[in-house]
Amino acid sequence: MIAEFLASWPLFQHTYLAGWLIAVVLALIGVVVVGRDQIFLGAAVSQASMLGIAVGMLLTSASGAAECSWCRSDWVLSLWGGGFAVAGALAPSAIRGESPEAVTGWVFLAGASLAVVLLAHSPHGLEDIHRLMSSTIIGATGADVVVFAAGTAVTVGVLAATFPRVLLLLLDPEMAAAVGVRVDVWQRILSVWLGIAVGVSIRVAGMVFAFASLVLPALVARNLCREVRTMFWVAPVVSLGATMVAFVIANHYDLPPGQVAAALLAGGVAVAWGVRAARSS
Repeated sequence: MIAEFLASWPLFQHTYLAGWLIAVVLALIGVVVVGRDQIFLGAAVSQASMLGIAVGMLLTSASGAAECSWCRSDWVLSLWGGGFAVAGALAPSAIRGESPEAVTGWVFLAGASLAVVLLAHSPHGLEDIHRLMSSTIIGATGADVVVFAAGTAVTVGVLAATFPRVLLLLLDPEMAAAVGVRVDVWQRILSVWLGIAVGVSIRVAGMVFAFASLVLPALVARNLCREVRTMFWVAPVVSLGATMVAFVIANHYDLPPGQVAAALLAGGVAVAWGVRAARSS
């Protein structure tokens, strides 16, 4: 099995590297999402990104953009997805007079429904939306690897430089505000980074793999770790390890790698629940 995986490396190296980098960067961001009990926000942001990609596809299919090859490129669509994902991440705190949970639910449903409605009469566009929903990381390129390597480096660097503030925001936002931390500004920054990371990842890896990498490793870490600071180490290690194993299995049995990774991570969460139950008994 390992020999087969190594033999496939020249053909799928960009897929493997991009998938591993996405697994790490989203797991790090996922610790913040799970730590703030905003798991549903991750799902809503994912759907908002899908809507942005659908809008980009619809606009580039217009007659004025039909001759513009770069307008239909993957990275332009990634920008559309990232922009809508950022807007979806900021919406719960930006819309006043309504609970964040209600706004998050609205973002999720609006994104999930409108993405399909907008492309209902565009067979190829609707096919792309369904493809993104079912996870497709096979088409990753060398440029994707560079972008996600840079994103991972930035995420690790910023977390290392601001770790005490981020930790205080997760553990005690009121105390953070009392000691002079601009909680509202930091929440917006984290929301924007969440939107960018999820929006770009979905275009490359699909919604299943991106959402699984965002949420499931952090859930494993939360159930295994006694301190939040340890979660920032455990979550990316769990995510990377599961994704590496998943890609080997997927290559051997000719299975979709994104879904295999999501299934392994989901199994990891179930195991972590069992460990937590055994500890408390």
